[in-house]
Amino acid sequence: AITELVENFETHLELGITEQEARDRLAKHGPNELTERPRPGFLALLWDQFNNYLVIILIIAAVVSLALGEWVDSIAIMVIVVLNAVVGVVQESKAEQALAALKKMSAPNARVIRDGRRMTVPGREIVAGDIVLLEAGNFVPADLRLTETVNLKIEEASLTGESVPVEKNAAVVLDKDIPLGDRRNTAFMGTLITYGRGTGIATCTGMNTQIGLIAQMIQSFEDEDTPLQRKLEHLGKVLGTACLAICAVVFVYGLFRDTHIAEVGTIGLVGYLQAEKGDIINLFMTAVSLAIAAVPEGLPAIVTICLALGMQRMIKHHALIRKLPAVETLGCATVVCSDKTGTLTQNEMTVVQGWAGGKAFKVTGEGYSPEGKFFADAEHFDPQTRADASLLLQGALACNDAKLEQRTDEAGKRTWQIIGDPTEGAMIVAAVKGGLQPDEIEQALPRVQEIPFDSDRKRMTTIHRTEGGGKLASAHGFSYPPLVAFVKGAPDVILELCRHRLEDGEAVELTADKRKQVLDHNHEMASHALRVLGVAYRPLDAVPDDLSPANVEKELVFVGLLGMIDPPRPEVIEALKVARGAGLKSVMVTGDYKDTAEAIARDIGLRTPNGLVLTGAEIEKLTDEELAARADRLDVCCRVSPQHKTRIVDAFKTRGHVVAMTGDGVNDAPALKRADIGVAMGITGTDVAKQTADMVLTDDNFASIVAAIEQGRIIYSNIRKFVYFLLACNVGEILI
Repeated sequence: AITELVENFETHLELGITEQEARDRLAKHGPNELTERPRPGFLALLWDQFNNYLVIILIIAAVVSLALGEWVDSIAIMVIVVLNAVVGVVQESKAEQALAALKKMSAPNARVIRDGRRMTVPGREIVAGDIVLLEAGNFVPADLRLTETVNLKIEEASLTGESVPVEKNAAVVLDKDIPLGDRRNTAFMGTLITYGRGTGIATCTGMNTQIGLIAQMIQSFEDEDTPLQRKLEHLGKVLGTACLAICAVVFVYGLFRDTHIAEVGTIGLVGYLQAEKGDIINLFMTAVSLAIAAVPEGLPAIVTICLALGMQRMIKHHALIRKLPAVETLGCATVVCSDKTGTLTQNEMTVVQGWAGGKAFKVTGEGYSPEGKFFADAEHFDPQTRADASLLLQGALACNDAKLEQRTDEAGKRTWQIIGDPTEGAMIVAAVKGGLQPDEIEQALPRVQEIPFDSDRKRMTTIHRTEGGGKLASAHGFSYPPLVAFVKGAPDVILELCRHRLEDGEAVELTADKRKQVLDHNHEMASHALRVLGVAYRPLDAVPDDLSPANVEKELVFVGLLGMIDPPRPEVIEALKVARGAGLKSVMVTGDYKDTAEAIARDIGLRTPNGLVLTGAEIEKLTDEELAARADRLDVCCRVSPQHKTRIVDAFKTRGHVVAMTGDGVNDAPALKRADIGVAMGITGTDVAKQTADMVLTDDNFASIVAAIEQGRIIYSNIRKFVYFLLACNVGEILI
């Protein structure tokens, strides 16, 4: 509870802490910023490049070649070794940028209350117990327990995977074990306030915050060798052992081939060796030469060239490789754990179904592009010719704060984008598809008052003058009074406030049967994982003096329902079929709710008959061994935290899989680091995800991952062919 926090942190909701107390706490607990562990120095990085079995053998071979007078061979081998070391050091000395990107997400300044005064302080000086003031457009400077919220919405997609801004409510008291995405009374460091305002007590700062925990996880995971590196290391040991064996066998055989036991017995072994000194040196050089012949000195160069060419080829498939070994790791991948939003889906909320006047309809079109058609019973219709559908779209457009804009990117391509809430944006796009224009509606129905959305009320109301609005609806035989109030929100909540329902442009009494019909259709749409909003209106003669919800939101006329979803990418269905045919298992790992995730998985063919769907809460109850035992049957993991994602990756690795993990948010970074190959989204991905990943998708498309894995397998196959060729040549040299 808030009172307990105030006591524990020795603060005051109105006065805050004192300046002196803030300085003392800052000195004791350190600044509110992310810290990183010391990086290895240049010499340590250099030693890592030479601390390799095959490289050591090459160095020995170069030294021996020089001793034998084969200085051309010696120089060639050393150039290869040094070049490989330089490339490795340059690659690894590029400081890990993930933490730097995390730091950028921290708030540079914050508004706090200290000594009873409101002041602005640097974000790094926030301490536990500070009373922090939040406004739309601000980044949250620390982890806060909210004490006051007014229509507060926070964009937490990068941290929790939640696809829409989260409504916050300070009055809610929650259990300690509730998942991150459901903590409605908490604000997290680095998230963005999109709407409303609030106040909170700073409970955690710096590395103790949720974003700090992610930073610790990123730094705690060591880079692992790729499958190719492990196999080359094994090959190096086999070749090294073979070289020593060849040396020993040839030298011993040559030493005793023409040796007379009687002669050795007469002058002793030492005397014999001194007598035959010249021949023995030649014999030793012959043995060493054979051993050098066994070493494929061209192998490191060929592997590097193959991977570099592969990187160039990958770019054509929208895959940007950040780390060279990732090219071949892709070819070995057996499991792809994919994020849902933006990778399997378009990350653009879209109205796909509607219901008005007792009739259902469907809406076509993709994303935010306002191109699509309306169908009822498989027949195309113009919503402007149906009074109920027309008014539903008018209400959705008028009672709306989002904006639809067309922008031109750097390549000159024009795209449509939404400014504001994605749900409201989807309603605007549907209205434009239906022939309505936002500017015209704004002029025809100018807004004169509003009651903002409230998470307790679950609805929003706007009041409009209707001088021009009457003309828009006159064709349907519907006339507005001087004012009209439009209400949109949760269908069941709005229905409770309605007395009538619109049918064929007329308000008819909302009987129990008609009410049940609306609720049944709402349930039907929700069962397909659609986010459903209802629209209603109320004629008004004047703006009420008391503009309270109870005074305005009553005696409403129910108009209809709009159902929307973030639709799957059309090319993903075929890509999943290709992946399955190639023996590649695909798993959806998302922060979204179970019903939504499962519905999308069914639509794209990811859900298998015997597959498992696990939530974060269920994963929490499983031991690592139990999770690993279920890994091969996993289809969907939903409502998961960053810790759950890393456990899922570890579960598959325990089963012997090579795991590719995709992600775009801060919450994905630990799993991207932990996976054999981390794949970040280039368009929607945060800097943290991109800097942690081995590969970046330039088009955020799952189909591109499958295409890149196909290329990776080709490259891996080419490297194997080169190894076989080199070994065949070397064996031929030895035998001759």
